[in-house]
Amino acid sequence: MKAFVLERYGKRSALVPTEMPQPALRDDEVLIEVHAASVNLLDSKIRDGEFKLILPYRLPLVLGHDVAGVVIKTGPHVRLFKPGDEVYARVDDFRIGTFAQFVPVKETSLALKPRDLSMEEAASIPLVGLTAWQALVERAGLKRGQKVFIQAGSGGVGTFAIQLAKHLGATVATTTGTSNVALVKGLGADVVIDYKKQDFDGILRDYDVVLNSQDGDTLKKSIGVLKRGGQVISISGPPDPEFGKTIGAPGFVRLIMRLLSSGIRRKATGQGKRFSFLFMKADGGQLQEITRLIDAGAIRPVIDRVFPFESTNEALEYVKSGRAKGKVVIKVKQTR
Repeated sequence: MKAFVLERYGKRSALVPTEMPQPALRDDEVLIEVHAASVNLLDSKIRDGEFKLILPYRLPLVLGHDVAGVVIKTGPHVRLFKPGDEVYARVDDFRIGTFAQFVPVKETSLALKPRDLSMEEAASIPLVGLTAWQALVERAGLKRGQKVFIQAGSGGVGTFAIQLAKHLGATVATTTGTSNVALVKGLGADVVIDYKKQDFDGILRDYDVVLNSQDGDTLKKSIGVLKRGGQVISISGPPDPEFGKTIGAPGFVRLIMRLLSSGIRRKATGQGKRFSFLFMKADGGQLQEITRLIDAGAIRPVIDRVFPFESTNEALEYVKSGRAKGKVVIKVKQTR
């Protein structure tokens, strides 16, 4: 099969188009013919070597976390899916590899594709959808009438999280650039701050939840917009001790995580607020819940560009540039 392979870590390391064997299938997995895969900032961060301590992959490595495609084979323990099913997933850590023509996915990480979405639209959903779900539903327990500040509203996670928060009945504030104000308002944002003209920490007050996806300075400012008892959930770091426990990290790695997050945890606790780091996980059950929302029309995908498979490196660089409005997708299988 054709795949794009990372041979060495580095910010200038291009993925290499390679012919390689079809991946072996485990008993609890299905083999998917990849029709489309979306590109996430996580892919470029892994390529650059930023997650070597948290995710110690062996190279060479096929990148790619999101997939939409068709089941062509199932392992003997699989019961919920059969060949011919149109499916989508955020594949599991240490089994990533959707920048390829075929990828194995654990049955428990998989869901049937939303019925009215194209393969490209479906591929744009899993990682950002599960990130928003695990932050706002699972971690924050966001309720009707609460206020949530979602940073970078025009990005992949932001465009999904705004819609999910509105469906849950929350008041939503977000930041974006001047050219994207109409986009995020159209997704349901109630308070839109043009970060080129205003500072959010001078405007927002008494928020219940902040979904942080930006740098350390923005994270510190975010503590100030929370009310007492509120919480900031960060998907951009720093990792905290609880996360280290969850992934079973070695002691020295957990110590590093404790040190990296000590300042922000202390700042939050001192103000009667909470900080936690979220590194989303694959979950087919949650993806089924997201499918229901999409099928009901509560959430729609937002796609910036679709690149052909041979332009995978260009797609990765475009995502890293931070210019994308919504998601960037790679069309792997050409259909007539």
